[in-house]
Amino acid sequence: MSRTTTASSSPRSPPAEQFAVPEGARAIDATLKRLGIRPSRRLGQSFLIDPFAADAEAALVEATGGHPVVEIGGGLGMLTAALLRRGIRPLTVVERDPRLVAFLRTTFGGRITVEEADAETYAFSPGATVVGNLPFSVATPILLAMFAHRTPRVVAMVQREVAERLAAGPGSKTYGRLSIVARLYGDVELFRTVSRSSFYPVPEVEGRIFVHTARAGPLPVPNVEHFERIVRTLFSSRRKQLVNLLSRLGRPKIELVRLVREAEWPADWQRMRPEELPPEAYFRFATAFDAGSAL
Repeated sequence: MSRTTTASSSPRSPPAEQFAVPEGARAIDATLKRLGIRPSRRLGQSFLIDPFAADAEAALVEATGGHPVVEIGGGLGMLTAALLRRGIRPLTVVERDPRLVAFLRTTFGGRITVEEADAETYAFSPGATVVGNLPFSVATPILLAMFAHRTPRVVAMVQREVAERLAAGPGSKTYGRLSIVARLYGDVELFRTVSRSSFYPVPEVEGRIFVHTARAGPLPVPNVEHFERIVRTLFSSRRKQLVNLLSRLGRPKIELVRLVREAEWPADWQRMRPEELPPEAYFRFATAFDAGSAL
């Protein structure tokens, strides 16, 4: 289930504890120049300058005392400071740039553990909550890796369009493979939209905060690799009807029709397009498909 929450989770002002974290475009620009860092446009790298947005994100972590929390991409510490102000410890910050690693260690000292690593390959502790402002252009593979890892709770800010695709339901223009895979692993809830002016350098798109809560119990498909292949195949031509796409799965038509019946697809499925079926219909079809011969 995907939900949208419009109310802000942030208080009127951030809590009082202060850290030597640059705030505002000028301060961040000066700090980056001092560190010899030029934000990468190719990676969609921008730094959050709005402490209220950082606090709204930190408020969604909901970690009890002693529960491990991992922040992805500490940057210049805006979100890190918000997390610490809310008493979130132990806190591990994963940052790939050695210059930012040194900055974070100097700024926060022993309050946090900083690990120099790439989030795409980092071995997250089982059960840890993950939070972070992800570079817009590389957010999707990082998110999919965390979902597959069965991370219990992911709180992230990504490009607004990506967040809305994750939460989209059937029949919408943004519903697709990403929506279905996110639902395979759990539930997505949308929160605050963050304006372009809340970042430096100013990106071309807005950000949005969302929460992904992992599915309890086993996944609803027997083989994730086979399931992803089915979904990828059926969404390869969105404008085609399902009846014309199923043949690409390499099974005889009579068998495919039987599998559709077992999956309890709607009676008029032959006139439907891929984006009109809910995730559960794909889960049931993949289960029926795997019950037959292997792909």
